[in-house]
Amino acid sequence: MKFIILGCGSSMGVPRADGFFGNCDPKNKKNHRTRCSALLKMKKKNILIDTSPDLRIQLLRNNIKKIDQVLYSHMHADQTHGINDLRAFFIKNKKPISIFADQVTSKYLRNNFSYCFKNVSKGYPITLKLNPLKKFFYINDGSKKIKIISIKVKHGDIKSICYLIPKKIAYISDVSKIFKKDYKNFKNLKYLIIDCLWYKYHPSHFNLEQSIELIKKFSPKKAILTNLHSDLDYKELKKKLPKNVIPAHDGLTINL
Repeated sequence: MKFIILGCGSSMGVPRADGFFGNCDPKNKKNHRTRCSALLKMKKKNILIDTSPDLRIQLLRNNIKKIDQVLYSHMHADQTHGINDLRAFFIKNKKPISIFADQVTSKYLRNNFSYCFKNVSKGYPITLKLNPLKKFFYINDGSKKIKIISIKVKHGDIKSICYLIPKKIAYISDVSKIFKKDYKNFKNLKYLIIDCLWYKYHPSHFNLEQSIELIKKFSPKKAILTNLHSDLDYKELKKKLPKNVIPAHDGLTINL
């Protein structure tokens, strides 16, 4: 089982659409960041987390030939607006792809991408099946059952979902607060992948100081910082981090 960080950039990516790299050295490939999506690659199934606007290029770069299910973290554009790229897998599978989201995100998807969920025009069939998100659920991967816990966290004015496999990995790309009642779930993890937008304060994201503080509290074997803004040069950021913490880069693959 592998976990692939398909994209680790903040909402406009690095560089931005106008070519702006900010503090990031354009010569370092690890500073070229697409918007956040991730993939849990199992023996028989591929589970996608979020459909970034850069999804098509992410899947091509990582040679991902199939998507079995999609888990959404929240409703923001940088996590949802690549949804149309799932159509390729509907064509390949000849059946709608199952996606899972909380009530707020489900409503947003239905309202803004209605053509994915109902026949709105002749010749364009339903490509996605929207399912309610449970607090915990199992994914069957051949003879194995993988438990996934969905944990609501604060992301500015809305809630976002952290996806966690007990004692293995937590993926939490957009967060400004984790509720204390959920702290127990983050103990004894091999990997914690966590939001770290930039150095200064932001109302909807952790900054570097906040991320490191929580990493120390949860003590994972390894932590990886994601949702990285153009303020954060890969090489310079890495120099500031404890030994068990690294910045993410697009395509970073973890063996679970």
